[in-house]
Amino acid sequence: MRHYDLVILGAGTGNMLLDEQLAHLSTAIVEPDRFGGTCLNRGCIPSKMFVAAADTAENARSGALLGVHANVESVDWKAIRERVFGRIDPLHDSAVDYRRANGVDVFTESSRFIAPKVLRVGPEEISAETFVISVGSRPAMPSIPGLDTVPYQTSDTVMRTDELPVSMAVIGGGLIAAEFGHVFGAFGTDVTIVQRGPRLLMAEDEQVSERFTELASRRHRVLLQASVTSVEPRAGGVALNVNNPDGNQVVEAEMLLICVGRRPNTDRLDAVAGGLALDEHGHISTDSNYRTSVPGVWAMGDAANHFQLKHMANAESRVVRHNMLHPQDLRTLSNRVAPHAVFTNPQIASVGLTEQEARRRGTEFLVSVRNYSETAYGWALEDTTSFVKVLVNPLDRAILGAHIIGPQAATLIQPLIQAMSLKLTVDQVAREVLYIHPAVTEVVEQALLNVY
Repeated sequence: MRHYDLVILGAGTGNMLLDEQLAHLSTAIVEPDRFGGTCLNRGCIPSKMFVAAADTAENARSGALLGVHANVESVDWKAIRERVFGRIDPLHDSAVDYRRANGVDVFTESSRFIAPKVLRVGPEEISAETFVISVGSRPAMPSIPGLDTVPYQTSDTVMRTDELPVSMAVIGGGLIAAEFGHVFGAFGTDVTIVQRGPRLLMAEDEQVSERFTELASRRHRVLLQASVTSVEPRAGGVALNVNNPDGNQVVEAEMLLICVGRRPNTDRLDAVAGGLALDEHGHISTDSNYRTSVPGVWAMGDAANHFQLKHMANAESRVVRHNMLHPQDLRTLSNRVAPHAVFTNPQIASVGLTEQEARRRGTEFLVSVRNYSETAYGWALEDTTSFVKVLVNPLDRAILGAHIIGPQAATLIQPLIQAMSLKLTVDQVAREVLYIHPAVTEVVEQALLNVY
């Protein structure tokens, strides 16, 4: 049995853990898939490259609002796909070569714990003083009769499909469904979204969720409060039997895309055999310092938290590295401010409490909503549907939450994230900072100034 100082399970964020501070350790990385993890190969990065192309197509079509008449002559799916994966795919081999050239053993077989801090990797067993588990997550699959009889795609596979489908049925109404609905709809696919809840993007602030549902329904066929009772093959595609308030109906499509959430990969690791405590959703339980129930074993990212955010995993890796090196000076990461964005059309970004969360908790708040259309740059965009929403504590004037739906929302929300992280009041951010006129950032300024 080979023994190491450090074994890292998962080469997504786990691969980022290694730097010169850990170079003195004998180290192994175990990654049965591709270096870079979900974010690089199947998630954040490739999907946003597709979104950039989709945004270009949508901007061309909407140019008439500004007096610019343009058409999208065609969409070259294979060229778009090659631009994305032609850049991404070579990174795996170069990452493996780099680690091996620098003295790190790389195992590419599947692995399972057979005892605490003992791992079977392919045909051999390895152990280590320290383990870091960052094995990520994968698409969750719903229990739908007939699903095993039809072809379907998930977020892991849909970007590599050979042809652009004429029609697509999407099961699910969360952020992955919203992003891929935008991408394929912009490229000309007829999209139908089947959502169990009363709105799309149910996790967002209700006002944002309602607005997005309204706008998405103009672009796609959206079935709400709908459940798929079964699926079956049809010539040229699939048929979904759907029950909703209008009764039973059949949705036919060339391609089926399933987007009902993600699950941690801890079951594939046999975490329980490794002595690791799991929560009710299968995530590895950790304390605030990312220590697990087994001394010397740390966990982070999608395997350990419910955020499913790469920027959160990146921040966790910095904390874990520090804590491994400085066990007498443990750090933690405040999850109080955990922003996210949905790169659909329109873009959405959020941080902190939603209005419905504040009401549910009994938290007192003031609310301010400012429309893009009330700013000069909003006029320039001819924007009539976007807005910024801010929730503020009426006593100490701290920002409790911020929610934006509209162009560049993920960028616009950043000063509000900083204000919340640095504990600045709404008045400091609104009145002690100059906002460029007539930039779109004025809509943030006006929302802050409007908090009474």
